[in-house]
Amino acid sequence: MTTPLSLLDLAPIAQGQSARDSFQASVELARSAERSGYQRVWYAEHHNMATIASSATSVVIGYVAAHTESIRLGAGGIMLPNHSPLVIAEQFGTLASMFGDRIDLGLGRAPGSDQNTMLALRRDNSSAESFPQDVQELQGYLTGHSRIPGVQAVPRAEAPVPLYILGSSLFGAQLAALLGLPYAFASHFAPDALHQAITVYRETFKPSQQLAEPYAIAGVNVIAAEDHDAAVAQMQSAYRSRTRSFLTRGPGARNLTDAELDTFLASPSGRQLASMTRYTAVGTPDEVHDYLESFAKEAGVDEIITAHHAERLQDRIRSIELTAQK
Repeated sequence: MTTPLSLLDLAPIAQGQSARDSFQASVELARSAERSGYQRVWYAEHHNMATIASSATSVVIGYVAAHTESIRLGAGGIMLPNHSPLVIAEQFGTLASMFGDRIDLGLGRAPGSDQNTMLALRRDNSSAESFPQDVQELQGYLTGHSRIPGVQAVPRAEAPVPLYILGSSLFGAQLAALLGLPYAFASHFAPDALHQAITVYRETFKPSQQLAEPYAIAGVNVIAAEDHDAAVAQMQSAYRSRTRSFLTRGPGARNLTDAELDTFLASPSGRQLASMTRYTAVGTPDEVHDYLESFAKEAGVDEIITAHHAERLQDRIRSIELTAQK
């Protein structure tokens, strides 16, 4: 691969396993990415989701950082309206003080959960409106130039933690360009505005102290295996599980058979759900490499962050390794 690769670890909790198992799997995935030359591993903030273990994102980053040596680790992302900018500055200042320049901080403005959970997080519908100001307040704490008189984030690392703006719409692209920050587009699950957002970001970018030139990242789903048919089978199994998690939420929900899931996926609603994973590389290493290089060129991005969805941990690790072989 000529395009730099990174890893998005969704920290899934597999059926019959615990969150502790998920955290150990995250360590193994990060070690695999580290050996294979990936740029970074990011973890996303989600809440009230029984199959995702990364709700306390900064804690997960610290745990994985303590069990790896050199790879960059960070949030992809922290949903900043859920938090005080000062608290996030303290958390990531602590991480950077412990692990040096290995820590990234990606920021998003979505709740990362449902409406009731959003309220339980002590936020309301208007909290996202202050996202640009919150980003600048956070940046001030991390750089030692606080916007709040008399308030500093302690500890603060010697070098500021780099910020990234995450998004799936033009809003994030415009904000990242205005602030002169790297931009990461969530095309692995929200592909529709990818090309327009990257174009807007590049055309309106203003250099900053952190970044002189625009730097764009985009997400792609990946399942790589030595054999094409094996990769396709892993993809089908993974996407059935994903669909099942969407359709069987809540108490008393009935588990669906594979045949019922396939029937749903063939329906208009199912096709709409499937369209969320439009950008998916599946197959042998050569097939995956060709897809990713073509994607990077057509989307105009500088880095690809890959989400590997095989259900078995050993298959995800092998997918990470095969994707980076060239």
